Amino acid sequence: MSLEAIEKVTQIEQQSQERKAAAEAEARRIVAEAEREGLALLQQTRAAAAENGRKLLREAEERAAEKAAEIDRAAEEESAALQKAAGKHLDEAAEFIVGRVVNH
Repeated sequence: MSLEAIEKVTQIEQQSQERKAAAEAEARRIVAEAEREGLALLQQTRAAAAENGRKLLREAEERAAEKAAEIDRAAEEESAALQKAAGKHLDEAAEFIVGRVVNH
């Protein structure tokens, strides 16, 4: 083999090793970038899930407050109706008691 051929083979082997090293470095860079992007996406997803949970909780609290106010209004109306009915029977009860006391 001639010296020129040996130099050519050596040069090709060196270029091959350089390309292999460059490819390995690029692969490590791609993996590191993918990991960073994956972690960033995970963090964004967690933040969005936490915000969505807080939103759902606020909505549930608002619905509960509305329902409590509705129940309170209904109870007030029922209480007023019972007081009105009791007031109507108060005179009758007083007459009945007076009648029992006077007759006994």
